[in-house]
Amino acid sequence: MPNTTSDVPMIEARGVVKRFGHNVVLRGVSLSVARGEVVAVIGPSGSGKSTFLRCLNHLETIDGGHVAIEGEPLATTDARGHCRYVPDAEVRRICAKTGMVFQHFNLFPHLTVLENLIEAPMVVQGLPRAETVARAEKLLDKVGLSQKRDNYPARLSGGQKQRVAIARALAMQPDIMLFDEPTSALDPELTGEVLRTMRELAEERMTMLVVTHEMGFAREVAHRVAFMDQGELITARPAQEFFADPGHERARAFLEHML
Repeated sequence: MPNTTSDVPMIEARGVVKRFGHNVVLRGVSLSVARGEVVAVIGPSGSGKSTFLRCLNHLETIDGGHVAIEGEPLATTDARGHCRYVPDAEVRRICAKTGMVFQHFNLFPHLTVLENLIEAPMVVQGLPRAETVARAEKLLDKVGLSQKRDNYPARLSGGQKQRVAIARALAMQPDIMLFDEPTSALDPELTGEVLRTMRELAEERMTMLVVTHEMGFAREVAHRVAFMDQGELITARPAQEFFADPGHERARAFLEHML
């Protein structure tokens, strides 16, 4: 049974190891995210940030460690080092608690904006069309794109596509939102509209784990900042504290380069 106690972490990763062949990408990463918390994950390119995010919703499988979502184990490793996932049906149910927004939008080009939002709730969740459309229209209003509901993605700007992608993820009513570099493919002038939508989600107490290079967002919106380098989570501190003093030389050098 799901554990609904409020002090149970929404995300709990302990000692997560991930290898691609002989290349160890994650070296025992541990991070816990509380209900309503916004955690920004920052660090150099190639440090394992995106891989870690993908391991949390089974887009990548881990080779060691423990992952639980809202107190429900997704993957565990026994004393002999054997990593096992729960049965496939349980994996799908647990991963449905998370919504994912990617760097490159991943919208269906042959569907309109509205159709992009209603496809998964109707097909995966089996919801009636009228209910799904009503929810989708509210979400498009939320991200400021009601007027684009009948447009195809090719007619949208990059910022508009990413806001549709956020609305599409929210249409599945997840408890947790995972963002993988949501603004890195955008021109600077389009970044602000996406970050504004994410700020509003944070104000509504949505639990969010955000891989980002946007230091302003990390400083102003995140409750905590987690710094990764070379496959390790080096430090995780309250945002204001981190930016005042990262507490680790590698994090300090990264900040000096970014700010």
